[in-house]
Amino acid sequence: MTNRDTGDTAWVLEPILQVPHVVAAVLLTRDGLVTGYTDSLSQPSAERVAAITSTVQGACRTAAAAFADADRAEVRQVVIESDHGYVLIVPTDHGTCVAAYGDAEVRLDLLAHRVHSQVARLAEKAMVAAPRGVDGAPV
Repeated sequence: MTNRDTGDTAWVLEPILQVPHVVAAVLLTRDGLVTGYTDSLSQPSAERVAAITSTVQGACRTAAAAFADADRAEVRQVVIESDHGYVLIVPTDHGTCVAAYGDAEVRLDLLAHRVHSQVARLAEKAMVAAPRGVDGAPV
């Protein structure tokens, strides 16, 4: 199994790991709680990544709003390039986030495509699983 998870999240992270040179990935809530992570990370490392990712996203939302002279901004993705590789952070519409790390040889376009594809699949699954009231309307 390539995912240590607290729920059924392997289907989200597994395809991301198939991109050449991707080292690790984490699925987290926007407030920084881990819901799944790949075997290349220990639980303490995954929790640290999740907490940092949550903070980075908050800072990026604030910076985007400030530059736009707006009260708020939604971030579609965050890319961090370092001498070790790339971190890609993509939030979902339902309060979770996928963060992936590829080494310096990873093709960022392939990584971004795969992560965004998995985020879209998460959204589809969330819509299918959304609770419904007696009249069929979302609760």
